[in-house]
Amino acid sequence: MWKITIIKTAALIFISCLPHALLAQAPSPALVGYFQNWQLPDAPYIPLDQIDARYNVVDVAFALPKPGTDYNMQFIPDQVSPVTFISQVQSLQTQGQKVLISVGGATAPISLDNTTERDSFVVSMTNIINTYNFDGLDIDLEGSSLSVSGGTISAPVDPAIINLIDAIKAIMANYYAQNNQRLILTMAPETAFVQGGQSSYGGIWGAYLPVIDALRDSIDILHVQLYNSGSMFGIDGNIYTQGTADFIIAMCEAVIQGFNTAGGLFAGLPASKIAVGLPACPMAAGGGFTSTDTVKAAVDYLRGNGPQPGSYTLVNPAGYSDLRGMMTWSINWDATPNCSAAYAYATNYQSIFELTTSTASLPIHMDHITVYPNPARAFIHLDISQPLTTPLNTYIYNSLGKIVLSKRIDQQNDRLNISHLPQGIYYLKIDNHQQTIFKY
Repeated sequence: MWKITIIKTAALIFISCLPHALLAQAPSPALVGYFQNWQLPDAPYIPLDQIDARYNVVDVAFALPKPGTDYNMQFIPDQVSPVTFISQVQSLQTQGQKVLISVGGATAPISLDNTTERDSFVVSMTNIINTYNFDGLDIDLEGSSLSVSGGTISAPVDPAIINLIDAIKAIMANYYAQNNQRLILTMAPETAFVQGGQSSYGGIWGAYLPVIDALRDSIDILHVQLYNSGSMFGIDGNIYTQGTADFIIAMCEAVIQGFNTAGGLFAGLPASKIAVGLPACPMAAGGGFTSTDTVKAAVDYLRGNGPQPGSYTLVNPAGYSDLRGMMTWSINWDATPNCSAAYAYATNYQSIFELTTSTASLPIHMDHITVYPNPARAFIHLDISQPLTTPLNTYIYNSLGKIVLSKRIDQQNDRLNISHLPQGIYYLKIDNHQQTIFKY
């Protein structure tokens, strides 16, 4: 990773080795899949270390509250012993896959109603993460877990929301202190909790928005559940129905562009933090399954790689080439041939993002890339000595670890326009979709 110094008039911008703690560890593009830690007749249990390698982010479902509480968390591996499960986690990590622990789910409300419950949640989740060596934390609170009774997105008043925000910050701080690197943070809210804030801000409607807003710089991937949601407003004022290309496109662009609510403006997140979340097959959800062809048409249009497939028109006509990826409930459902071809969702993701099974061994590494000038004023030039078999992603971070510029590189000689950035020290990351390329 390069440190760049940028010169403005008499001063500088720099690029140098990015501190590991500032790096978003999640792959890009990402295929996020939930691993069901239980046996189900129609979607059988899969040993963790036998998961398809295309799932480069694996969310283990779920850490649940201990009986009699809705805040003191536990995780108990099913089918195998804790020792075996820890070994399986390590096996996936050795292959470059990230393994996260997901909290909540549809059947386990979690509500941190006071600071005592908040602190119990922090301690118990930190212990789970440390015990199993998880790479990250996925927040999948549903049902009565979060509710808005007043305040605004930027200034919430509900204790359960405030305490959750503080708890996640504390868990991330604990992880950094112990591991000297960032904990991956992802979220999987239902649409009512996010896009539903456009039509109403109260109760569950929009209840996730203060959490997302407060943690926006820490979130690696937001993959709203685009299923079991009925119909929702798009930012164009029209209503779109789940299971369609329009619904996928409208809901994703809403969280990228942002929207107004009765609780104030929700400022969108970069497309590089957004993944499309859908069920793997009709049996995996109560509603919202979308056919493979429709998903591809929707994501292609979102990424600027295909024609408009329905009535929704993107606000950004160029699309979002840096869309982070896709998520599915669940890996187990995707693996079973009971309702579709085995791993149809993973195969569709692979096709959409134009990946090959050999992307992990692309012939581009740090010695093939020259970055100049450094210090720089208006442009940073990238010269790549090897032909590109797939585009590279480039990101510039500020000193706080926030992405301030990103660009997809698909030619051997390209440049980054940094003329809008203030002087200072910045960090450049380049990845080839599966692994990060560093230069020191």
